[in-house]
Amino acid sequence: MIRISGIVICTVAVALASSCSAFAPSLDVGSTSFRASPAVSQGAKSVDKSPTQLNMAKQIDLTGKVAFIAGVADSSGYGWAIARALANAGATIIVGTWPPVLKIFQMGLKKGSFDDDSILDDGTKMEIQKIYPLDAVFDTPEDVPEEIQNNKRYSGVGPFTIQEVAKLVEADYGKIDILVHSLANGPEVTKPLLETSRKGYLAASSASAYSAVALLQKFAPIMSEGAAFLSLTYIASEKVIPGYGGGMSSAKAQLESDTRTLAFEAGRKYGIRVNTISAGPLKSRAASAIGKEPGQAKTFIEYAIDYSKTNAPLNQDLYNDDVGNASLFLCSSQSRTITGSTMYVDNGLNVMGMAIDSESFEGRDMVPP
Repeated sequence: MIRISGIVICTVAVALASSCSAFAPSLDVGSTSFRASPAVSQGAKSVDKSPTQLNMAKQIDLTGKVAFIAGVADSSGYGWAIARALANAGATIIVGTWPPVLKIFQMGLKKGSFDDDSILDDGTKMEIQKIYPLDAVFDTPEDVPEEIQNNKRYSGVGPFTIQEVAKLVEADYGKIDILVHSLANGPEVTKPLLETSRKGYLAASSASAYSAVALLQKFAPIMSEGAAFLSLTYIASEKVIPGYGGGMSSAKAQLESDTRTLAFEAGRKYGIRVNTISAGPLKSRAASAIGKEPGQAKTFIEYAIDYSKTNAPLNQDLYNDDVGNASLFLCSSQSRTITGSTMYVDNGLNVMGMAIDSESFEGRDMVPP
């Protein structure tokens, strides 16, 4: 699976992807619910829920619905936040986790490491009913190279290709109603595009974009009519974001283009809605893996968060629950006519054409009174 990814953003940090056989959760760059967030320091942890959020959860009832979230390996990223938002509304949660970190994730759950981030609005704890090993860069068993088959990190985990997992989910649940792609990986993400190798570029595209196509391709036949497919993208798909390299910007652009095409094809063939969320920066474990460059005081994600907070129309922190609750809406019947769309959950940063903190504007107040 693509290792834990979204700047945007299954399970291991993008920067750790030393081979294109990894599937990590999306590099998260954002987070909260249908509400204004309290002014606290930026982080990946969930925040206390307001009455507004509680009411929103009550308005959407997913009882009896089954949601499969591909790309969950800890509680810091968007995949977890989406799972929790769906669970809040009553959905049954099953997840796909990158095989090399599967045991670590299972151990963390068993030890209660994620208990604080599992609490639902009614005080109960979110239950992940089943965890499937999933490496979404492999569509079928025949695609798995010998080096992966003999890799100790994959030993004993069982079937993990997309096709195999889809069959297991069908055997366990019959049909599912929600499919979430929270995956991305770019093994050369720290390299400028001009220095990215063909292998690194194609690996980013395979893990971060085509994986969504393959996931829907294999799961669509077992999804109910009116089901929802959701992925996570990032503003680098359409704007230049220095530091988000290795072909990841190209992969996100591809993902958004595919969202529109898949919305038509899957809509006509299966009655499935297909959307993506362009999230702002969140300091998740995956995103933090894009470390400090020589001579820099902060990591890439820290710079991205500071820039967003300073320049976005809404001067407030972004939490993973913000993306979780936007996802809840897009995965519910309340958005039954919405498909093929890119929803921005970034405090409005996407609309800005100038950086108001630019040195070029020194001495000029760029914020209206």
